[in-house]
Amino acid sequence: MLIRAGYEMVYDFPQVTPLILMVNIHYSRAADLVQPEQLVTEPVVDTRAYRDGFGNWCTRLVAPPGRLRVAASALVRDSGLPEPIAPFALQHAVQDLPDDTLVFLLPSRYCESDQLSDVAWTLFKHTPLGWARVQAVCDFVHGHLVFGYEHSSPFNTAVRAFHERKGVCRDFAHLAIAFCRALNIPARYCTSYLGDIGVPAVDAPMDFAASFEAYLGGAWHSFDPRNNTRRAGRLLIARGRDAADVAISTAFGVNTLVSFKVWTEQVG
Repeated sequence: MLIRAGYEMVYDFPQVTPLILMVNIHYSRAADLVQPEQLVTEPVVDTRAYRDGFGNWCTRLVAPPGRLRVAASALVRDSGLPEPIAPFALQHAVQDLPDDTLVFLLPSRYCESDQLSDVAWTLFKHTPLGWARVQAVCDFVHGHLVFGYEHSSPFNTAVRAFHERKGVCRDFAHLAIAFCRALNIPARYCTSYLGDIGVPAVDAPMDFAASFEAYLGGAWHSFDPRNNTRRAGRLLIARGRDAADVAISTAFGVNTLVSFKVWTEQVG
């Protein structure tokens, strides 16, 4: 299966403004890129790419005063199969975890696992270790939160989502991550393209999708508490501790987002 994925963002800048973009499809899917995305800016500006501390591809540019359009599109080969299930994946004792997973056990800006520790152990202490426990977390978060785009806020955290019981996909991911970390399961935040492939189409503007990965049985496994089902055609963009690490764009100055479009379509 081939998937056409892309985005277009239009900004107004009142003055010269540095900008960081994190919109490239993740390097782990490099072999699947039939047509790699080519960043286009109008007007044309110089860009420079680098990898951040988590290995994500980032692009630096300096926006001139006025309107700036940033866009790209890629053609990606995908199996078309739902994400795999590993029900027998075991949970590691903390002392046996690889060094590079330990950072994903710690509290972070949006995932206050320390503040949710008592809640997590009260809710999940009787669930089986490993895959079943992570799935129990996803089941709870999926049922506990009400999804709505009107609930989106850059100030929402896992604790706030838990108490207010509402949010968007990033809030679902943050709460599940915080619970997993409180239960000594490494969990990392993911942002991706996710279209309506293999599921009924949703009559709403498309956005980038948030999910998370948990480290079980010697590997990272994808989980999606917002949809709480295995999905086909998820195209990873970036991973980090939480949404603060994988912001699609970071502008170092005043700006207005005039237009924002994302698309993910099966080709043929």
